[in-house]
Amino acid sequence: MPENARLIGSIDQIDVEFVEREATPELLMKLGIQLHLTGLSLSNIVSILEVFGVKRARSTVHNRVHKADLQPEAGQSPDHVAVDETVIRLNGQQYWLYAAVDPETNELLHTELESTTTTVLAQSFLATVREKHDVEDAVFLVNGASSLQTACSRHGLDFSYEKRGNRNSVERIFREVKRRTSSFSNSFSHAEPETADNWLRSFAFAWNQLI
Repeated sequence: MPENARLIGSIDQIDVEFVEREATPELLMKLGIQLHLTGLSLSNIVSILEVFGVKRARSTVHNRVHKADLQPEAGQSPDHVAVDETVIRLNGQQYWLYAAVDPETNELLHTELESTTTTVLAQSFLATVREKHDVEDAVFLVNGASSLQTACSRHGLDFSYEKRGNRNSVERIFREVKRRTSSFSNSFSHAEPETADNWLRSFAFAWNQLI
């Protein structure tokens, strides 16, 4: 599918009903949200909106991204699920990003940001994945993270240790997340963990639309 068709389809799925008494045309609000999630800085988005005669502060665009409450679509039925965790830095502190990916489509199924990594949190993460998607018959691909292996076992999920191969999909996504959070510091600058968690779910939504 052409890139512009996927971009338009993604814009159509963004709901901006949360905005009240807003003079900005709905299409431009959606465009600003989409452009930020696909990699454009807030400053550049403000400049683009000005071309259409709309002047808005960077904070306005930033707030719209988070209030849109975007996240990956539920109800997927993957044959395999690659799961992993990686460290994300937020205001100088370490947080752990859990992610589940369908390696056949490279789509993100679910993300969660936690202040630490434990087997209990890994179990909670997998419980949410099971609630959102039909994964009872899927094979979960895990690396050396003992917490995820133990969590899969306790959930009675079929899992396989795989260092590379199909697990490359989740590694590519983690690299992109880290590139984005380091290049566009205004995404996480002085952000609360809840705000960062929301941004990551929004990123997952945009990622799925454009891959």
